[in-house]
Amino acid sequence: MKTWRLIRTYPLAVQVLLVNQLGVNTGFYLLIPYLAGYLGHDLGMSAAVVGVILGVRNLSQQGLFLVGGSAADRLGARGVIIAGCALRAVGFGLFAFGTSVPVLLGASVLSGLAGALFNPAVRAYLATEAGDRRAEVFSLFNVFANTGMLLGPLLGSALLLVNFRLSAVIAAVIFALLTVAQVLVLPVRRVERSGTSVLTDWRGVLTDRRFLAFTGALTGMFALQNQLYLVLPMHAEQFTGSPAAVSVIFLVSTAASLLLQVRITARFSERWSRGRSITTGLALMGGSFAVTAVAASLLPGAPPNSPGEALLRLTPVLVTAFGLSVGVMLAQPFVYELIPSFGGTALSGTYFGVFYLASGLTAAAGNALIGWATDLAAPSLPWLPSALCVLIGLASALAVLAVHRRTGIGPRTEEPACATS
Repeated sequence: MKTWRLIRTYPLAVQVLLVNQLGVNTGFYLLIPYLAGYLGHDLGMSAAVVGVILGVRNLSQQGLFLVGGSAADRLGARGVIIAGCALRAVGFGLFAFGTSVPVLLGASVLSGLAGALFNPAVRAYLATEAGDRRAEVFSLFNVFANTGMLLGPLLGSALLLVNFRLSAVIAAVIFALLTVAQVLVLPVRRVERSGTSVLTDWRGVLTDRRFLAFTGALTGMFALQNQLYLVLPMHAEQFTGSPAAVSVIFLVSTAASLLLQVRITARFSERWSRGRSITTGLALMGGSFAVTAVAASLLPGAPPNSPGEALLRLTPVLVTAFGLSVGVMLAQPFVYELIPSFGGTALSGTYFGVFYLASGLTAAAGNALIGWATDLAAPSLPWLPSALCVLIGLASALAVLAVHRRTGIGPRTEEPACATS
């Protein structure tokens, strides 16, 4: 109830964008996780073609975040948000009815471009509208986003019992409805003309040493967040012998976000500096993987003998998932709060665009490294992937601490950490 009362204290536009993120993640995750199976099994495409189609979507999104961020700064975040949702509605509609490779590639490009436009723009819009309540609004944003990440796959699994095309149609309809809601509710804001070129803006962001140090120090956050989809599902199936155990991980993560996100942000925004909160969150994210590292080295390789034993074996994975989620809840809202402070409101979209570009590249590199460690580990070193996650989290925490002590994180007026926990 406290969360709902808090939401109502924000303007209607902010409330719509919070609900919007629930719809965005629901629509995205009810379709994308099942796309590869549809292309390979239903349409009979080769693994190489499926990989190209999926890769084009990812490349279109990750590679164009900077373009989307600059568009938000120069054209206004409202129009870019609306355009992103509308493009995704068209792209997902093409997935529903297109069967040829050119059409599916076009759907992938549109879907990826939509994300590149929407993601930086919506965060820049929220950062501007929230004012000095940025951390709070981004904590609410995470709650709605995580809820959509849980609902999407559940709805997608149910719709898949009919067929994939119905899933794609429903996803397209969700984005179309979100587009209409944004057109009706988001107020038009006058955009001040910039006296510089786009390239000058990009050069300014890409040569901002404080921002680059801040972003580089957060590589651990990018890499570890993705292990909710790689290392933890792998351990869950390995420990229990059942792929069905993976769904419990997402249930724990979402429930933790719903129950704790707003409370954690409210508590630590008042007691700790931003640098201390982010550092502690990263250390917790990495340290939580020590539980699965120990479990992987101790648990026998044979499958469990009963459901009770399977649940007992799953417990270390759930503890790690909970710790990872709490670490993200502690660090991420403050990270999002601080990004606009590096360049001011006029360039907040561009800064978010660069940040998301870096996060996408780092997440891909992190997955590749941890995937390599997984191949190297089996079967004699089953603890290695989780141990690598521990090192990544602690190294990133130390990097953020070093940046915080050397140049400060966020506004230069921020005081060093002195409060007790």
